[in-house]
Amino acid sequence: MSANYALKEEIRDYWSARAESFDSHFGHRIPPGAEREAWQAAMRARLGEAPLEVLELACGTGEVTGALRRLGHRVTGLDFSEAMLARARAKHAGDAGARFILADAEYTREPAGRYDAVVCRHLVWTLTDPRAALAEWARVLKPGGHLLVFDGDFAAPHGLPGRLARQALAWLDRWEGVAPAPAADLDRHTAIMRELPFGQGLTPEILAPMVAEAGFTAIACDPHAPIARAQRQGASLRNRLRTLLYRRFILHARKP
Repeated sequence: MSANYALKEEIRDYWSARAESFDSHFGHRIPPGAEREAWQAAMRARLGEAPLEVLELACGTGEVTGALRRLGHRVTGLDFSEAMLARARAKHAGDAGARFILADAEYTREPAGRYDAVVCRHLVWTLTDPRAALAEWARVLKPGGHLLVFDGDFAAPHGLPGRLARQALAWLDRWEGVAPAPAADLDRHTAIMRELPFGQGLTPEILAPMVAEAGFTAIACDPHAPIARAQRQGASLRNRLRTLLYRRFILHARKP
């Protein structure tokens, strides 16, 4: 077994263990209202109005799938966690426009030139071989196809606002008596991050040249701020602070 394979197994087990509670965590579920509208506005701005054949990578419990389906896109949701896929399938039961497959986002096994768009949320920072993954995504896209990435730098707080938000969250935890995460969970997450190519942080400045190297063109980055503003509407103080912690971004590119 290669070290890379062992790391992927560890990542899969980590996220599978979180499948049951995934939607209950702030920032994972996309609730109806302002937040869903903000996600769909970002998708519409880059993918256009016409229905597309979309490959959604690391679809998890199918939340982004739902936003794409409401825009009329046909979605193949891919994940390598059966626990996540079980929840996505249940959520979209009876929807002929959404199908779900068990596969590795870095090696999809999907036919070349099949899709109009590849979409992913919070996947790229977890890739074990990002260059191979980007080449694979270019392969499955049709000429002119879209790559749409929602991601962020989750290695450290973003600037002064992020550091202040982290301090405020720690203060809230002490004030409310919130128990810290189990040491074993923190150690496991830290160990995984240490092995990842983007474990020290993922930014548009790092990702864009790699996307270009994979053959994509018309690379553009949009701010995540409109989505964050929508998330803060009606959110608790704790969750409003969470929207300030990290630098997030939206990257879009086209296959020539």
